[in-house]
Parts: sequence; structure tokens; C-alpha cells
Amino acid sequence: MALTSMLTGCAMLAPAPPERQSNVCEIFREQPDWYDYARASQETWGTPIATQMAFIQRESSFRSHVKPPRTKLLGFIPWTRPSSAYGYAQAQDPVWGEYEADAGRLFARRTHMKHATDFIGWYNARTRRMTGVSLHNPRHLYLAYHEGQGGYRRGSWRSKPAVRRAAGQVERTAARYRSQLAACEAEFRCDGLLEVWPFCR
Repeated sequence: MALTSMLTGCAMLAPAPPERQSNVCEIFREQPDWYDYARASQETWGTPIATQMAFIQRESSFRSHVKPPRTKLLGFIPWTRPSSAYGYAQAQDPVWGEYEADAGRLFARRTHMKHATDFIGWYNARTRRMTGVSLHNPRHLYLAYHEGQGGYRRGSWRSKPAVRRAAGQVERTAARYRSQLAACEAEFRCDGLLEVWPFCR
């Protein structure tokens, strides 16, 4: 009971999902730290900010503690979950463990946006190394994210219309976010105490 109470409390303290998820400028105005996290991930791993945010919008709708819904036993009894996916990026336990070890993020949390954006950057950089997919190709990055790099190389996504549709949605969201960010990004680059938008870049 104590553990359940503690986890519930953590979820209550997490930021509420942005109200206007179709506009990345509005998302960052609600949560300016998220821009800093995504920009740091871009600088470290190379995945554009717009692509990172499109992944998270698709995976969790910016909900910090979301998990896949439970299956139903006999059609009505809540049963097991289909996977261990959890948090903003819906990272599963095995690959999250690989990320922690490989990137040296031993205390990272899937429920923190800083670590979610860093994970997506790390994962896409690995996809780039293993498959040759460009970091500026959100559709195919997402296919590899969903299917794993091995599944992507085998073409498992070709027989999964739902996965292909999701990848197309990510591509369109990333394009929209990229266009929006071009008009507002200077607003979020002000991190110094004496820097005031629109006079900083």
C-alpha cells in the first residue's frame, strides 16, 4: 500500500499533458524545460527536436506514467499487460536497461522528460548506425523504434498496416512541429538570467 501510494504521488506531481498537442510552440510554452531537454538530446545524439517530440506525442500523448492497457481474462477480468512499455517514450524494460548501461544513465527515469528525450536520441543514433536510416527520416526512424532495428531490417513492418499508419502520423507531426518551431524557437533559446526574448538567439 505504501509503494502504491508513493507511485501515485509521483504521478500526481508530474506535469499534466499539454492542452494543445498539435502545436509544439504551445507545448514548450507550457513546459519550457522540455525544450532544453530536447535540444540537449539533439546536440548529443543528432535527432531533431521536432522528431523527438513527435515520437513522444505518438507514444504517450505526453503522459508521464502511462502503460499499455491490461488484457482481459475471459473478456472482463483485468489481466497482464502486453509489454513492459512505460513512460513518455514507452520504452520497454530490456532496451531501457541497454540505454542505461550504454549511455551511462544509471539513474534515468522513464517518467522524466529529460531522460525520455535522451533515450529517443540514443535509440535513433543506434538505428542510424545499425540500419543506415537518416536521422532526418522520422517515418523510418519510427518504424525501427516500433519494430526494433532487427525487425526493421527484416521488414516486419511491411505486413503491419497499423504500424505503417503510425509511422506516417509521426512523419506528419514531425513536419508540422518543425515548421512551427522555425517560427518560435528563438523564444526558448533564452537561458541566461540577462537574456530576454526576442533579443537572444
